[in-house]
Amino acid sequence: MRASQRSLGTWTRLAGLVAAATMLGGAQILSAPVSSAASGTWSSSIPARGELDCNGHSTVQQSIKITLPCTDPHGANGARFYDNGYYIGHDEPNLRFISNAPSSGDSVTWTQTLPVDPSTPPTVSSPGSDVTHFFELSVAPWFSMAICDPNSYPQTPCTPQSDSNAPSGSYPGGGSAFMELQFYPPGFAPFVDSISCNIPGSQNPLTNGNGGWCAALTIDSLECSNNFAYCNPACEEPVNFAFIQKNGVPTGPPSPQQANYATFTPNRQTLFFNPGDTIKTQIFDNLRAGALEAVLTDQTTGQRGYMIASAANGFQNTNLKTCAGTPFSFQPEYNTAAYQNIVPWAALSTDISTTFEIGHFTACSSLSDPVAGTTGYNVCNGVYESATALDGSRNIETTRADGPCFYAGDTHGGSASGGETSAGNLVTGCDNFNDGGDLDYDGSPYWQDWPTSTTPTATVPSTMVIQPPTYGQGGGGYSQVEFQTDNPASDYQCNIKSGSGCTVPPPGPGGFYPYWTQVTSSNPSSAAAACDWEFGNVASGNTFGGDSQYGAPGNSGNGYNGTDGSTPVNLNRNGCVSTS
Repeated sequence: MRASQRSLGTWTRLAGLVAAATMLGGAQILSAPVSSAASGTWSSSIPARGELDCNGHSTVQQSIKITLPCTDPHGANGARFYDNGYYIGHDEPNLRFISNAPSSGDSVTWTQTLPVDPSTPPTVSSPGSDVTHFFELSVAPWFSMAICDPNSYPQTPCTPQSDSNAPSGSYPGGGSAFMELQFYPPGFAPFVDSISCNIPGSQNPLTNGNGGWCAALTIDSLECSNNFAYCNPACEEPVNFAFIQKNGVPTGPPSPQQANYATFTPNRQTLFFNPGDTIKTQIFDNLRAGALEAVLTDQTTGQRGYMIASAANGFQNTNLKTCAGTPFSFQPEYNTAAYQNIVPWAALSTDISTTFEIGHFTACSSLSDPVAGTTGYNVCNGVYESATALDGSRNIETTRADGPCFYAGDTHGGSASGGETSAGNLVTGCDNFNDGGDLDYDGSPYWQDWPTSTTPTATVPSTMVIQPPTYGQGGGGYSQVEFQTDNPASDYQCNIKSGSGCTVPPPGPGGFYPYWTQVTSSNPSSAAAACDWEFGNVASGNTFGGDSQYGAPGNSGNGYNGTDGSTPVNLNRNGCVSTS
């Protein structure tokens, strides 16, 4: 088997993962035994670099982009999922919207107001009271929808926009992919080897190149047969990726097989947003194109962009046996957002939902273990890196990579970023993608540095404000909401079968876990909604018990991956929690 290379040009993984797992009392969540079988089969025409595996572990292809938020799968019979022997789970606190109404699963509109950061740069001296910017807390808030893909798990036919695809009894469900419309906060560019979008040229000089939000349509498939009897190690989680563009034309090939540096590099047609802008996000099936379309309208500036996930735009699905791509137009999987309508392989049991991708940033005082040929490093040092690990012995991350990591002021460039140069990074820190996420919970998202209101303070940003989503052309509201998180699967102390040792907040030095709050709307544009959703550390409003809102471990209605899951809560027609 070829060595796994989660790389950007010359980026390579640190050794010692198996030793780290052994250190954790045999929990083996960092690394599982790697099969001695062949590397799987693949088409000889597949380029040496691309995005055949969103997690960066393809046995035949180097990943162009390592720092791409991926969909977290569950394993066979609810166990943890390992990609070529590596645990790749991460942390996704999720708010799922449920409805039996027609079109609630194939046409959804969200309206959200983007966070605003403190006026001073981030600091690294006192966890829990540092100046913190939003990119340190969540690298990608996203909105989701289940997508038809007969070439994805469980490798069965799929009828677009049909509830007949739902898993039931012995039927594993129709072939399913997962669409995440991801938003990327500013501050740590460039995107191809980091987490923020670099604004090209002088498109927005007021933000100095590192101050604009951008967004992308991503579709993750899983190349595994039913119940994970076989997964092709050459292309386990292929991803289609395209920025939202003002002209609707991808910056580079979106497909897993053909993706290149241009795919992950914004150009002058890429739609950027200012902090504090209000964005209307529409996701629906474009009947003329026969494919999913996402349309984003900046209601503050009037700018608009879109992307259609069509074969004509270069989107492809992937063959389980050969990893070869076939031009494919992706469409919504379900007609309704009924409770049973889920992506059957995803750790989160969901279709229509919103999530803040967390556990992907640690601020550092200094860095070590430089990566040859890049300006990056692998290991974080400083006050966020606690001296003792969760098991009381030593810090887990002293034996594995925290990265990619970069110093404050780094403008990148070179082979790892495809030659792209950005404005200087705002803080020294690590993206925590090399091992899926921040598995010892010492990074910025697990401290009380989260937004407390819709106004930024001197130390924390404002919260993102999300109006209740509506479905279809008539703008109907969803009838229920469910809180869930796949965090227990990332916690080595958690037995995801029994629920023993599973806690929220997870065991870490910060002792904090962000939660959802519903507040009375003060947004004049939310005429149809009397309530809004906020996320972080917002105490004013209905907090649903804070962390207890996520429910008991293993209580998710669909029971996958030991995820926490609450009992669905009823909403009235204005999107507020029902009092009846």
